[in-house]
Amino acid sequence: MARQRGPLKVQGTLGDLNFYKSQDGFLIREKGGVDAKRIKNDPAFQRTRENGMEFGRAGKDGKLLRTALRQVLLHADNRLVSRMQRAMMLVLKEDPVNARGKRTVAGGRLDLLKDFEFNINSPLSSLFFALYTVTINRVTGIIALDIPSFDPTNVLFAPSGTTHFKIISCGATVNFEDRTFVSLTDASAVMPWDSTPTAALSHSHAVTANSTDAMFLVLTLQFYQEVNGEYYLLHNGIYNSSAVLRVDQV
Repeated sequence: MARQRGPLKVQGTLGDLNFYKSQDGFLIREKGGVDAKRIKNDPAFQRTRENGMEFGRAGKDGKLLRTALRQVLLHADNRLVSRMQRAMMLVLKEDPVNARGKRTVAGGRLDLLKDFEFNINSPLSSLFFALYTVTINRVTGIIALDIPSFDPTNVLFAPSGTTHFKIISCGATVNFEDRTFVSLTDASAVMPWDSTPTAALSHSHAVTANSTDAMFLVLTLQFYQEVNGEYYLLHNGIYNSSAVLRVDQV
């Protein structure tokens, strides 16, 4: 793969070369590869077919999880899809039961998604240092988040220009086999980013009672700037941070 340089950028095909634009700029690659029919039928490509099936399965399950959590993922980074694809493949490869090519995300180790960051440009792990407790009760279906009182200037590393912030959480149950989910959000008020201790926060998400589905809790931070009594998301929300705090799998 080569990078196009110079003032004239090209997109299209010329001979055996493909000129295209990606998020990394204007690139060039040589056409090639094996005929699709051969990959589909040739025994020599059995491993390739197995990898392709698992790759596709992980991609669909990653999309399902992002859909379940969409209410708190409004400002994810532009590489989220590919990063989650890699994470889901790691989960799938830990499936101890199904044969290669038939392994599933549901059968793998979903706990590997704990601490997954949805905005790598503004990671929650680098901004939020408050103590918290997550409780998951499968009988009642309640996913709870409790955050004791804290001094915002001590435990929140806020971007320049921040005057206020909000904490949002999302609790979800996801069935990767039936492709269904239930998700609920809870949010704090918009709070000042100063040295005044906050009140203790308690979020509760009553999702699905007696569920055997995977359960997730995601926390999101939003940063605001107050102007004449109005609160505006800082730089249109590009500093919003979201990460998986807890995963529970039967």
